[in-house]
Amino acid sequence: MASTSSGDVFIIILGVVLAAAYLFRDQVFAATQPKVAATPARENGSANPRDFVQKMKAGNKRLVIFYGSQTGTAEEYAIRIAKEAKAKFGLTSLVCDPEEYDFENLDSLPEGTAAIFVMASYGEGEPTDNAVTLLQNFSDTSFDFTNGAHRLEGLKYVIFGLGNRTYEHYNLVARQVDQYLTEMGAERIGERGEGDDDKSMEEDYLEWKDGMWEAFAKALNVEEGQGGDSADFAVSELESHPQEKVYLGELSARALTKTKGIHDAKNPFAAPVSVSRELFQVGGDRNCVHVELNIEGSGMTYQHGDHIGVWPTNAELEVDRLLCALGLYDKKDTVIGIESLDPALAKVPFPVPTTYATVLRHYIDISALAGRQILGTFAKFAPTPEAEAFMREVNTNKDTYHNVVASGCLKVGEILQTAAGNDITVIPNKDNTTVWKIPFDIIVSSIPRLQPRYYSISSSPKLFPNSIHVTCVVLKYKSESDKVPTRWVYGVGSNFLLNLKHASNGEPTPTVNASGVANTVLPAYAIEGPRGAYRQETIYKSPVHVRRSTFRLPTNPKSPVIMIGPGTGVAPFRGFVQERVALARRTIEKNGPDALNDWGKITLFYGCRKSTEDFLYAEEWPKYGEELKGKFTLHCAFSREKFRPDGSKIYVQDLIWDDRENIADGIINGKGYVYICGDAKSMAKAVEETLAKILGEAKGGSAEVEGAAEVKMLKERSRLLLDVWS
Repeated sequence: MASTSSGDVFIIILGVVLAAAYLFRDQVFAATQPKVAATPARENGSANPRDFVQKMKAGNKRLVIFYGSQTGTAEEYAIRIAKEAKAKFGLTSLVCDPEEYDFENLDSLPEGTAAIFVMASYGEGEPTDNAVTLLQNFSDTSFDFTNGAHRLEGLKYVIFGLGNRTYEHYNLVARQVDQYLTEMGAERIGERGEGDDDKSMEEDYLEWKDGMWEAFAKALNVEEGQGGDSADFAVSELESHPQEKVYLGELSARALTKTKGIHDAKNPFAAPVSVSRELFQVGGDRNCVHVELNIEGSGMTYQHGDHIGVWPTNAELEVDRLLCALGLYDKKDTVIGIESLDPALAKVPFPVPTTYATVLRHYIDISALAGRQILGTFAKFAPTPEAEAFMREVNTNKDTYHNVVASGCLKVGEILQTAAGNDITVIPNKDNTTVWKIPFDIIVSSIPRLQPRYYSISSSPKLFPNSIHVTCVVLKYKSESDKVPTRWVYGVGSNFLLNLKHASNGEPTPTVNASGVANTVLPAYAIEGPRGAYRQETIYKSPVHVRRSTFRLPTNPKSPVIMIGPGTGVAPFRGFVQERVALARRTIEKNGPDALNDWGKITLFYGCRKSTEDFLYAEEWPKYGEELKGKFTLHCAFSREKFRPDGSKIYVQDLIWDDRENIADGIINGKGYVYICGDAKSMAKAVEETLAKILGEAKGGSAEVEGAAEVKMLKERSRLLLDVWS
C-alpha cells in the first residue's frame, strides 16, 4: 500500500474538523448567543390548572372568589356571592379553593375585575387547612408576584369573614388578609364583612352585603339589573335507569359499588356500633350516649384529641313534611338526574342519579333553621296571596324573621306550612299540607349540604386501637316564639346517635311515627341506611371519618397536665387519661413500680349538675387513678348539689381558683400544659379569666397585665390549648 504524504494527512484532518464544526455548529456557537429560560411545554397546549387568571380570561370571568373553609360554610357563602353577582349585574365568577391555585399572578387580574375573599377563622384564630398557603404568601414579604415585588397596586378586592365572637381571636384570618392586602397596595371595595356564628351569621351577611354591592357597582362601573334569575341546575326525571347505579344515600362512588378505598371525609366508613349505653341517670329527662364504633379493617387510625365526623340523616318527619309541601310525596322514589348549568359556579353538591326522598333524607340540611334570604325566593311560588305576603314579610323584616322563624326554630318545611296556614304540630301528610310549586332545582340551590357532626373522641388508640368512642349529650329544647306553636326541637346528629343506641340495644323508641302528634316524642331516622347497608342482623352501623387535631398531650410525661372539661367537655380528657394509663403500664413493666415517681401531676377539673344524675364515667376515674399511682387527681363541681356558704353554685372556675397554688406552681415552675374543652361562650371565657387572675397574682401583678401576658404566652407556645364550641 502506498504511503500517505504529510500534506494529504493535514488536508484530511482539516476536512474532518470542518465537517464536525458544521454538524455541531449550534452547540459550538451557543455560548455566543443570549440564553432564554425554557418554559416547559404542556401536552396538547393545555393550560396550567393552577393559573386562575388564565381560567378567568378563558371563561370571560370578571370575579375570582377564594374561600377558606373547614366545614363547608365559607364555600357556601362564596357561592352565594357569585350567584348574587350574576343575578344583580350579569357578572360570572370563578369560585376557587385557594389550595388548588398559585398566587404569583394575583397582580395580573384583567382590567375591570376584582378578587373576593371569603375567609373562615378556625380554632384559635387559625386559617383553615386550605388557606394556610394563601396566608403564608400574603404575610411573607419575600414572596414576589409577577411584577417582581410584594405589591398588589391596582387589585380591587372584597372580603367577608366567618368567625365566632366567643373565641378570643374573632375573625382573625379575615382581618389579617384585609391587612396584608392593604399593606400591599390593594384597594378594598366597601367595608370588611364579619359574620358571627355565635349569634347569626346569616343576619351579619345580609346586613353587610347591600352596602358592599353598592360600593362594588361604583368600583367596577356596573349597573344593577343587568342580570336576572337563572337556574343553577337542571333536574330531570329518569324513566329508566339501572337501580344499582342510583344513589340512595351512599356518600361516595365506592360506597355505591362496594369497592375498597381510603376512608376519609369523601368516603366515610360504615363503622359497626359495638357498644352503646346511656351515661345519664336512667329515667331522667336528659340523655347522654356513649357509643363505641368498631373501625377494625377500615384502614382508619386516630390519636387522642382527634375528632370523629358522624354523618347523620334528617329525621323522617321532616323528610315527609317537605315532600308533602313540595307536592312530591307520591313521587318520592322517582329517580332524578341533576346537571349543573354552570359548573364553575355551582357544582352538584351530592352524587347523582338519586331520588327526591334521598336528597331530602341524606344530602341537604332540611333540619336547619330556614334562612331569611331564601324565603324571598320561595315567596314567588306561594299557593295563595296571603302565603306570599307572609313570606315577603319574614324575608324583608328582620324583626319579624327573628320573632317568627328564629325564635320559633322553623325549618324549611315548617315555614312553608306556617305561611300556608297549616298546623305544624300534627304529623304532616298530603291532606293537611298545602303544596308549593317550588322547582326542585331551587331547593337544591337554596338549602346547603347536610354536613357531618363532629365530636371529640373520648378514647385512646393505645387502649382501644380498633374502636373510637363517642360521648354525646342529646340536644333537645323547646322553641320560644309566641307567634308559632311551642314545639320540641331536636339536634340532628345527637338524636341520630340516640336512635342508633336504642336500635343497637333492642330498646323501644318512642318516635313521632308511633304517636298521633308531632314534637312530643323522639324523631325517627332511617338508621338502616341505603339498601340496608347500615344494618347487619342486630348490628347497626354509622358512616364516620376521622378529623385530625392538634389537641395533644405533651410527649414528656414529666410535664404537669391541667385539664378543664365540664359536661361532655370531659370527652377528650378521658382519652388523655387513657393515653397516660397505657404509657404507665409500659413504663412500670419496663422499669418497676416506682417508675412514675418523676411524672408530672395530671389534674382534671370536671363539672356537672349532680353526682347521681350526670357524672360522666364516674366509675372509671378511680381505676385510672390507681394505675397512675397517685399522679391523677380529679376535682368535681356539682352545681346543683354542693354550694358555697352563701348558697351560690360552684363551677369549674371556682375549683381552679381554690387550687390556685398548685396550678400556678405547675404552670410557672413545672412548665405545665393547660387544656380547656367545652362551652366557649361562658365556661372557657371564665376559666381563662381565672387563669389570668391566678398567674397575675403569682407574678406579683394583676390579672389584666401580668396574668393576661402569661395566658398569651402559654397560647403562643402551645401550652394552653382549647377545644371549644358555642
